[in-house]
Amino acid sequence: MTAAERRDQLIEVARGLFAARGVEGTSVEEIAAKAQVSKPVVYEHFGGKEGLYAVVVDREVQQLLTMMRTALTAGGPRDLLTQAAFALLDYIDTHPDGFRILVRDSPVGSASGSFVSIIGDVASRVEHILGAEFKSRGFDTKYAPMYAQMLVGMVGTTGQWWLDARKPAKDVVAAHLVNLAWNGLSGLESKPRPIKRQ
Repeated sequence: MTAAERRDQLIEVARGLFAARGVEGTSVEEIAAKAQVSKPVVYEHFGGKEGLYAVVVDREVQQLLTMMRTALTAGGPRDLLTQAAFALLDYIDTHPDGFRILVRDSPVGSASGSFVSIIGDVASRVEHILGAEFKSRGFDTKYAPMYAQMLVGMVGTTGQWWLDARKPAKDVVAAHLVNLAWNGLSGLESKPRPIKRQ
C-alpha cells in the first residue's frame, strides 16, 4: 500500500469505529488491529487518535456543508426550507456513520462542536431569508436570528431521530418537517405573548 492508500484505509477504519463507539470508546490499538498495522503506523500518519479523529470529523463536516450549500439553490422561502430538509436527510441516508460521529460527540444544544458549527452555518443562511420574510410581513426583524435557530434546530433534531428510526420514508419526513415549519410560519403572530411557566 502507498502512504496515501494507507492513510485513507486508516481514516475509513477509524470512521467506522468512531461511529460505533465514539472517540472516547475507541483506542489506537483497536484502529491499528482492525487495519492490520502496528500502532506506530497510526501515530506516524496522524500523531495519535485525536489527530485521526480531527481528520475524520473534518471530512464529514466538509461533506455535509457541501451537500447543504449545493442544495440551497434558489426559490422562495418554502423551496429553500424543503431543500435544506432534504439535504440533511440525504446526508444522513448516504453517510449514517458520518452523521453519528458528528452528533455523538457534539449533540444539538452543546456550546461547541462540529455539528453545532454546521447548524450555526445553516442558521445564518436561513436568518437572511427569514429577515426578508419578516420584513415583508411587517414583523420585527430582530427576531429572525432566533427563528432561524428554531427552524434549523428542528430539522437537526429530527435528523438525529430519523438516523435510527428510518421510518417513515425520507420524503415523508421532509414533507412533515416543511409542513410544520411552513404552516407555523404562515400563521405567526406579529407580537406573540410570552408563555408563563406552569
